[in-house]
Amino acid sequence: MNIHTTILGIDPGTNIMGYGIITAKGTKISVTKTGILKLNAKKETLSKLQDIFEFVTSLINEYQPQEMAIEAPFFGKNVQSMLKLGRAQGVAIAAGLHSGLSVHEYAPKKIKMAIVGKGNASKEQVASMLQYLLQDFHIKEIDTYDASDALAIAYCHYLQRTKIQTSSSYSGWEAFLNKNPDRIIK
Repeated sequence: MNIHTTILGIDPGTNIMGYGIITAKGTKISVTKTGILKLNAKKETLSKLQDIFEFVTSLINEYQPQEMAIEAPFFGKNVQSMLKLGRAQGVAIAAGLHSGLSVHEYAPKKIKMAIVGKGNASKEQVASMLQYLLQDFHIKEIDTYDASDALAIAYCHYLQRTKIQTSSSYSGWEAFLNKNPDRIIK
């Protein structure tokens, strides 16, 4: 991963799509933008898909991310809901690929595990942990958990791309801190 990387996270949906953009400068992560796209529930499916494609493309054009991370569809009982969600996800992926981004999918449990340490964590737990990890992110600034889920997806991707060296490669904490002074929170 580049020293300076911008990642677009997408929580796909057919009525509400969350998005979160983070910027990594070395090991410092900041929230660039987060929010939701509300889609008209009465609008035809194909029109919604066009809106998703255009919106994701506009985010990419405005914020110039290098990578995109998106939640993979999960298997539920309602086949129609899964189909609609899969279409929304596919259109968002197509917008990323069309714009030349590297696109990565993460299962919901993997995202929760990366952020909270539990694959069955609640949306509230994920948002709370993000508020701790991303100090410029405040839950009060968003109106749904879809936006914090999208940030979690982007942050999960950041963590997957920047695996921290294990402590076995250091003789102790002092050696780790000497080699990683940018990881010290002051």
